[in-house]
Amino acid sequence: MKILSRLLNNCRESDRQIGIELGISGGAVRARIQKMQAKKIIEEFFIKVEPPVLGYGILYFVVSGENIKEILEQASLVGEPYFVVPCVGGITVCGISIKENMEQKIELAKKLMKDVRVLSIFEAENPGFSSNLTKTDLEILEELIKDPRQKIEQIAKNTEMSTKTITRCIEKLHKNDGIQFTLVYDPIKIKNFIPHAILAWIEGDLKETLESLNDSFSESYLQIPFIAKNQIVLFMYSDNIFKMDELTQKVRNIKNIKSADLFIPKKISFYIKWIEKVIKDFKKSPKLHLIYQTN
Repeated sequence: MKILSRLLNNCRESDRQIGIELGISGGAVRARIQKMQAKKIIEEFFIKVEPPVLGYGILYFVVSGENIKEILEQASLVGEPYFVVPCVGGITVCGISIKENMEQKIELAKKLMKDVRVLSIFEAENPGFSSNLTKTDLEILEELIKDPRQKIEQIAKNTEMSTKTITRCIEKLHKNDGIQFTLVYDPIKIKNFIPHAILAWIEGDLKETLESLNDSFSESYLQIPFIAKNQIVLFMYSDNIFKMDELTQKVRNIKNIKSADLFIPKKISFYIKWIEKVIKDFKKSPKLHLIYQTN
């Protein structure tokens, strides 16, 4: 679980470095990664790009139902799927990337999604991501989408760029809070532990609240918390359902937490079609930079 956690937070971290942190050899780390891949616990290594980094908004749906094909068909009428996560209890959470006219799209979605019961539909508040990606950055990002763990030398060969340029670009992407080198895993195949997410709604100082959460729960983190303007998503793991419930109750008691909801994912799916479209369109543009900044 500790190896999985480190790869979720940075899948480009070397086996040797992970081994040093955990007190085992790099070879032992590699063997365990290969074992998790063979068991399909690790489905794929993945570079996750938050839609606001590329100028898109995010519309979240929480619906009652698990017919993913039907949900996607209806959601796709208002935007491009970003992620879909069916959870225990018959609830599905999905994110849709929206280019423009967000308010109109929300109303359209409410009218279109008639065959599933919509429990909640809302726009993610401005997360504060900013980026100034160049055509070179996007070309390297396009290559990293294929395999985020590619060696710098291989990326340089594929893109016909220098290793110095590749290194500088990857460092830039790492520093962007809206871009994460991670992986996709299958929660059902993880034995003895239960991955879960707690969505906390904040009313007060976000930084202070995050520090309080880190002090209390960092030992249970599977991933670094995801932060939006008034929301913090805690990715955690527990060894039994009672501890999971206990953690959720403790989160609710933290200062500035308005409410907290527990989600237990059964499957996690990310989609990259919208990213590929942005890159393809920008390649045709005469502009050298894709600049998008949120306030």
